[in-house]
Amino acid sequence: MAAASLGESVAAGTSRTTGVTPAAGRAVRQLRYGGPEVLDVTRQPAPVPACGQVRVGVHAASLNARDWHVMRGEPRVARLLDRGTFGRRAPRELVRGTDLAGIVDAVGDGVTRWKVGDPVFGEGSGAFADYALASEDQLWVIPAGVSFAEAASLPLAASTAVLCLDETGLGEGGSVLINGASGGVGTFAVQLAKTLGSYVTAVVSPRNADLARSLGADEVIDYTASDFTRAGQTYDAVVDFVGNRTLRELRATVRPGGRLVLSGGGVAGEGRILGPMRLLMGALAVARLQPFEIRFPQAVPTSDGLRRISQMVESGAVRPVVDQTFALEDVTAAIRYMEGTHARAKVVITVT
Repeated sequence: MAAASLGESVAAGTSRTTGVTPAAGRAVRQLRYGGPEVLDVTRQPAPVPACGQVRVGVHAASLNARDWHVMRGEPRVARLLDRGTFGRRAPRELVRGTDLAGIVDAVGDGVTRWKVGDPVFGEGSGAFADYALASEDQLWVIPAGVSFAEAASLPLAASTAVLCLDETGLGEGGSVLINGASGGVGTFAVQLAKTLGSYVTAVVSPRNADLARSLGADEVIDYTASDFTRAGQTYDAVVDFVGNRTLRELRATVRPGGRLVLSGGGVAGEGRILGPMRLLMGALAVARLQPFEIRFPQAVPTSDGLRRISQMVESGAVRPVVDQTFALEDVTAAIRYMEGTHARAKVVITVT
């Protein structure tokens, strides 16, 4: 089957295999921490699904900030806190990528939700490859009318946006500022906030102002021309996906009784020891002293959550936004593009 283009929807029931284990497939591996140069496209045996797992013939996979965090082994404190992901000299999982979309290729024992040929999207392991494994409860059916590339952009970014907007506690008529509104998570968050009936202020660069408005932002702040933390404006909720402002700065933007939601962020090469965790740890230490609530959501895509996202996409409440696509062999260029802060919305790897 040819890879679905951005304008090509996925037909349910299609299959590119019969469930027979293929001899080998391509995979993006790394054997040590470092920059994109440590990644190597090689061939390796196709993984075999364990109990409760399915194997997905990957058509597309998307990049997330955590991919380069894991690739570089940064922030280094994460190597101590998350030993299930980080080894001493290399990640535990040698094949990169988690967000994927494709066709179920084989199922392990005990799997009841999926069968060979089902078009799915979700979170797996080793997604930058022809074949990847995923837990059956971290997948959902690709939304109608959505391409593989668009579906691959959804799992972690949309799940994070949904969780963060839930954490704001906003209702009809509330106001929210979103720092990083043109990023992979931010583009979903702007749309979701509008579905809640919120007044949305988006903080973006000048080149992304039109994108933010097209997604529903009521007001756009150009961060190169104006510092939103010094403007004297406060909001019912502030959601920060960038992690480039201190708590002292952010506290001036949240109304008493409001909520500050901190999620992710960080720039490659900056804060190699603590990275964005410096802000999170500092905020956690003083959270009870603030006149507002501070939330630290960490999303994990699940079938129930992905079903909710799928329904939003099919209803037109939100739409996936893909910035660039790269072939699997060009994964190093894709990561350099994302690390260089040129990307807006999602960067996707097309595999098949």
